[in-house]
Amino acid sequence: MRHDVYSGYLHPGFRPDPDEFVIAHFLFEAQDKANAAQAIAAESSVGTWTELSTMKPRIRNRLAAKVFKLDAKAGLVSIAYPLEIFEPSNIPQFLSDVAGNIFGMKEVESLRLVDFSIPKKYAKGFKGPAIGMAGIRRMIGTAKSGRPHFGTIVKPKIGLNPKENAKVAYEAWAGGCDFVKDDENLASQRFCPFEERVVRALDAKDRAESETGERKMYAPNITAETNEMLRRADFVKKHGGNCIMVDIITAGFAALQTVRNANIGLPIHAHRAMYAAFARNPKHGIGMLPLARLARLIGVDQLHTGAIVGKMDAPKKEVLEINGEMTRAWLGLRPVFPVASGGIDPTRVPRLLDIAGTDLVINAGGGIHGHPRGTRAGAAALRQAFEAWHEGVPMEEYAAKHRELREALQKWGSRTREY
Repeated sequence: MRHDVYSGYLHPGFRPDPDEFVIAHFLFEAQDKANAAQAIAAESSVGTWTELSTMKPRIRNRLAAKVFKLDAKAGLVSIAYPLEIFEPSNIPQFLSDVAGNIFGMKEVESLRLVDFSIPKKYAKGFKGPAIGMAGIRRMIGTAKSGRPHFGTIVKPKIGLNPKENAKVAYEAWAGGCDFVKDDENLASQRFCPFEERVVRALDAKDRAESETGERKMYAPNITAETNEMLRRADFVKKHGGNCIMVDIITAGFAALQTVRNANIGLPIHAHRAMYAAFARNPKHGIGMLPLARLARLIGVDQLHTGAIVGKMDAPKKEVLEINGEMTRAWLGLRPVFPVASGGIDPTRVPRLLDIAGTDLVINAGGGIHGHPRGTRAGAAALRQAFEAWHEGVPMEEYAAKHRELREALQKWGSRTREY
């Protein structure tokens, strides 16, 4: 490959106007990093592997991406893309540009999109969260207390019929959960048709609200073909539901945009199933932070960001950065409620709260339904773990007067490991 084909994209003195450029930051490895950086800029804007008879100076001068920062030792490159490259309100096109063919280029041994920034006028083409974290807190009634929300995933993931599913959900709500959701691979299988599942679960929610005096939320998984997702979302709303769930990676960002743009008026709970397929390798793919930004831009209201103390590979620093970015002011968009999920049980709750704070949905599946006395006791134990932390009482001491937490400690053991 001739190196001079990708020349002319390096602009070390350039200072991009944040109101006129999309800026992407990459981590990469390459034999010739200056050439590779320019190859990334070229292939993601106007260039290609050879000289073009069709390339006009006016096109290159106006639309070529510019490498304006290059740290060859650290393998970091920042590239500015003229805003004119991007079609308004089109996330697939955005990704096809800054995260398209460049990951397979021979010039790079590995490449990872670690973050990006966009002009505010570009962001205005997207709706952002309809409800957001503050709106969900108002729905549940925790705006004043600011406590975390407690949630669960109906388990087993698949196999329960609608009546059994609703019973598990009811027990969780009755035990103290604020939030119940379907798992990522439960859709509308023969053993649990979507419509019957939703109706029965919402009836159980109403009963739990009446008995506990607390407001509850249920997020049925509507993930399917795009038109079917819209139909299912409408079904949930017409039957009094107050949340929907979308597997945002497997469904695709275009489908997510369609659901959000339909203005259903329900919070969107975003599950990130499959994201690790292109995010887990720390040197290649797309990091969770840029994916989280895209999800917020499109308009999810809750987003799985990592549990830190759970079963999933979720580095503490990364999760805290994402949670911070989802809850801080950004481009005028409502904050997103971070969800900690994956391998959480009551014994892990105090450590999680020490690390991540209370602007969090603490979602425990096996850590609730695996309790020795069942789902209701597991949900109660989760709440009791928070109460112990909130009151500054060691869990073992608090558990002496709270049977559910005591039994959880006996099963899962006190977690003292530092994460």
